[in-house]
Amino acid sequence: MRSALLRYRVMAYVTGTVLLAGTVLLVAKALGIFATHGTPVFYSVLWIAHGYLYIVYCVTGVNLALKERWGLVKTLLVLLAGTVPAMSFVAERRVVADTRARASVA
Repeated sequence: MRSALLRYRVMAYVTGTVLLAGTVLLVAKALGIFATHGTPVFYSVLWIAHGYLYIVYCVTGVNLALKERWGLVKTLLVLLAGTVPAMSFVAERRVVADTRARASVA
């Protein structure tokens, strides 16, 4: 279980960071900051990377959910956290606290 939690934590941080960076660039593009210089090449690369990383995030999240025997609602909420900027960080904190609390009780 410990390795499943570690894999989930790593993917939550990586996915969240890439999504946050892509969102910042999206806002900058919408505000016209790139109007004179064009959109950076890594802008599209970030979104493609987030797509692939989100799939890995979902796999690690489902793996942890199965090992921890989460309900369907909790599992879906944790997986959806990877689609909202900065929510994967919040979900990761709550998952770690909940997992550690359940481990100390058992």
